[in-house]
Amino acid sequence: MSSQSTPGGAPVKRLMAPDITAKKGVQPIVSLTSYHAHTAAIADKYCDFLLVGDSLGMVMHGFETTVPVTLDLMIMHGKAVVRGAKRSLVVVDMPFGSYEESPSVAFRNAARVMKETDCGAVKLEGGRHMAETISYLVKRGIPVMAHIGLTPQSINVLGGFKAQGREEEQWAAIEEDARAVSDAGAFSVVLEAMAEPLAERITKAIPIPTIGIGASAACDGQILVMEDMLGLSPRVPKFVKEFGDIGTAIERAIAGYAEEVLERTFPQVEHTYAMKQGVEATAKKVASKSGSGGRAGKPASRRK
Repeated sequence: MSSQSTPGGAPVKRLMAPDITAKKGVQPIVSLTSYHAHTAAIADKYCDFLLVGDSLGMVMHGFETTVPVTLDLMIMHGKAVVRGAKRSLVVVDMPFGSYEESPSVAFRNAARVMKETDCGAVKLEGGRHMAETISYLVKRGIPVMAHIGLTPQSINVLGGFKAQGREEEQWAAIEEDARAVSDAGAFSVVLEAMAEPLAERITKAIPIPTIGIGASAACDGQILVMEDMLGLSPRVPKFVKEFGDIGTAIERAIAGYAEEVLERTFPQVEHTYAMKQGVEATAKKVASKSGSGGRAGKPASRRK
């Protein structure tokens, strides 16, 4: 992982996967998704980790699900976030099809993600059936964040974005998933769209932090899609609280810009570049000679 420093040159210690694990029971974990350098730089001041989520496919690229997202796309955005963040752990999602085939395929792709982005961990979806892969990666030096409950990459099997654990007969299987990924060596686990009593039960039962997204304040930490909580998304899930209304502010700014362009009130003098002094004097002399000869041409049109 590349070294980071403040503008004054003092080194900044970036958080690592064990630092996140150590926060369980000590301090709530704050996290958000981020897909570009400038939002990463802002969120970096407040977040313990930033997730380059495959949700970028829907948020940034207009896909209907996360399934079309490619490894190259994740790496491109991962590089940007690592450049923008200085202290937060950066976790990059493994996209659909990049890790399910076998542990060795998962390692090859996860190693590529870490080498090319310089991130500190990867995240993959799945419980018991992914335990072997998680163990394989961790033993070979790749920290893994697990993800259970609602797993968006399995949307075509689940039949929609449906909350999990709302019926007690579902609990045993989901709890088994949580224990399996923890025992396999995951340093934390995302619980998505999960009934509060089950999320609380899992949080108390496993030694690694639970990161909730629609799984209640009972979890050890929280994550939201940044664009959702900023009011940039047209539709958001029930569990999202909009902490800002940036979408309206952006539209207001663009409308103001368009109006001034149409009225020719932008750009004004303070937004333009004056001639350099020597060049300006020469230009005036040429204009003066041209005018005295009576061949100045048509006068410039004036706004009325």
